[in-house]
Amino acid sequence: MGTLMKSVSGIRGVVGDTLTPELILKVGAAFARYCKGGHIVVGRDARPTGEAIAHSLESALMLAGCDVTDIGIVPTPTVQLMVEETGARGGVVISASHNPIEWNAFKLIGNSGSFLNAREIGKLFSMMEEPASWRRWDGTGSLARYDGAEDLHIDRVLSVVNAAKIRKKKFRVALDSVNGAGSRITQRLLEKLGCTVVPLYCAIDGTFPRGAEPIPENLKALAAKVGASGADIGFAQDPDADRLAIVDETGAPIGEEYTIALVAEHMLSKRKGRVVVNLSTTRAVEDVAARHGAPFARSRVGEINVVEEMRRGGALIGGEGNGGVISPEVHLGRDSLAGIVYVLEMMAERGGTVSDIVASLPRYVMKKGKIKCDPLKSAGIMERARGEFSREKISRLDGLRIDFRAHAEFKGGWAHLRSSNTEPMFRIITEGRDKAHADAIYRYFAGMFK
Repeated sequence: MGTLMKSVSGIRGVVGDTLTPELILKVGAAFARYCKGGHIVVGRDARPTGEAIAHSLESALMLAGCDVTDIGIVPTPTVQLMVEETGARGGVVISASHNPIEWNAFKLIGNSGSFLNAREIGKLFSMMEEPASWRRWDGTGSLARYDGAEDLHIDRVLSVVNAAKIRKKKFRVALDSVNGAGSRITQRLLEKLGCTVVPLYCAIDGTFPRGAEPIPENLKALAAKVGASGADIGFAQDPDADRLAIVDETGAPIGEEYTIALVAEHMLSKRKGRVVVNLSTTRAVEDVAARHGAPFARSRVGEINVVEEMRRGGALIGGEGNGGVISPEVHLGRDSLAGIVYVLEMMAERGGTVSDIVASLPRYVMKKGKIKCDPLKSAGIMERARGEFSREKISRLDGLRIDFRAHAEFKGGWAHLRSSNTEPMFRIITEGRDKAHADAIYRYFAGMFK
């Protein structure tokens, strides 16, 4: 039996193993109870198991008294925006995001259009352990299908930039949507911005022709497409299109960490405001905020944690270093389409190439890795690390983050150690002034697990 992941990121499992029809019914009944009935929006990514899971989930929601609107295969942020705009009680995205194709998941949205937080999802998990409450024949809900959600999303992101200025540039854009939920909507958006689209992996066919995450090692085909087509920029998404990575005009991936750094630089050059990212995000964003005299804060890892920190203190822009851009003027959730329009607006206003703009940003090198480790052992290792580096700046907000200010070899770098929200793994993330610096810090902490 495999692992069923239950966390602030939702409920994830391997279909036919831990994600079963029985589980789908439990999720539907519990979410209906959590939302106290009413209107629920359901959307999904392009995974081949998504349609069957949607049918089962929607049946459970209706039998528990909810009226369901199915908006089909759409990006995760499109579902969030629909919940917000329609005043729905909640929403469900059927997507395992960057997990392999045999996985699927339920990402659960509250009536604000943002994901449930740790307290709220804990309450839902408790409800899943209770007997389901099904309605009588005359109290069941209805099902409607709506195909206008993409238009709503496109109109919203176009409204936050100078679309006319972008259109004048007639950019050539290579797009790799990993045959996922972003394939159609992103091409439509780019065409509305006067771009010539060079598509790669933009068929919504339920396959992942490359690794699901938009990380540099998975973007070789996009890099080649940019070079062969003479594109000004290449954009890459993950299967549910909430994450965005960029390839410059030379075919070089800039690194998913630099999506939010670019957008923060653009936004802060136009007006002042607070910037919020998670503890695992590159220091380049912090440096950009300091350059503009902008307030800066970090949150726990997980989209909802960034969103709640943005709500608490206000924010101009927020995000995560995995390619997540969160713009309050669009909606409070990671959105690759928002990232795309801001980057294109930046290019239109500044002129020059993507590589020129990226070269103006502070530059660091990050190392990320995952280790299978017993939770008790990992907790002990973190406690040992905290003791060894007690003179450094330490945060225990989410696992253990150490900013090195005194250590002779590691000074100027940082390390973040934490359990994953989406996989049964322990994550180690380090960043340094160059590859050798980041690698040295990483090797030290990885060695503690041997």
